[in-house]
Amino acid sequence: METRRERALVLHGGGSAGNAWEIGVVAGLFDAGLDVTEADLIIGTSAGSTAVAQITSATPTELLAAILSAASQQRTGPNGPEGGRVPIGPAANHMEITSRIIAAAEDAADMRRRMGAAALEMDAASDGSGQTRWRAVVAARLPSQRWPERPLLITAVDAHTGEPVVFDRHSGVDLVDAVAASTSNGFGVPPYSIGDNRYIDGGYRRNENADLAAGYARVLVLSPFGGRSRHPLEWGMHLAAQVDELRAGNSRVEAIFPDGDSLSAFGLNMMDLSTRPPAAQAGYNQGRALADQLTEFWR
Repeated sequence: METRRERALVLHGGGSAGNAWEIGVVAGLFDAGLDVTEADLIIGTSAGSTAVAQITSATPTELLAAILSAASQQRTGPNGPEGGRVPIGPAANHMEITSRIIAAAEDAADMRRRMGAAALEMDAASDGSGQTRWRAVVAARLPSQRWPERPLLITAVDAHTGEPVVFDRHSGVDLVDAVAASTSNGFGVPPYSIGDNRYIDGGYRRNENADLAAGYARVLVLSPFGGRSRHPLEWGMHLAAQVDELRAGNSRVEAIFPDGDSLSAFGLNMMDLSTRPPAAQAGYNQGRALADQLTEFWR
């Protein structure tokens, strides 16, 4: 049976705050009568990979309630993309490290190779326990550890080769492992092992990875970072380049960026667990406010 190629939903990374905001937006749309979780294709990257695994196995209302009811937690060390605790280490300066790598790279492919090599080198000095801990963190966040029957794509990058990887239910990889790979930024959350391969964050493939929705009639993108990119524009990593490609293929595209209240809720550290309830609530309010204008586009 031919797969429907009408509607695609794309969720980008953004740490603990970004994940909560995305769930909030989806819940706000849902409560206003627009269920975007019924998309024919759902694509998740980094924190967005956790979100897509969550919204395909629990209702947006349930997920939002869980965030809002969670007690605030104090951080004892660097957090991973979803706020999960990881061992304290040199990852505290990962923005500085990754900025140097981006500046030295010739192009996106070279950047991915350099990111993978640097992450593997950093992890070589660790005790090797990070993988087990990170998998447990990811597993605890997923309402179900089974791939949904609908098309779901989760992005990652091979740490050894720098080659982009896209996991789905036909890849022979557990959903938990796919999400853990996509959320392993390599600097704080170590490169994630699946078989003989190791993986780092899917955001190194391309920021939102909306281009994977090529051929779908309508594409809705949630981008906690507002479509911004740290990479040179000529690399084409930024959302605007992906949107141009999609529209050139006759896709209609809408993007939701955080509004002022959502940005205020994010604060200065989107990895901070305390940002989750206010980010989710702000996203919910934003989703409800956008539902009417998005209904014609989505339906």
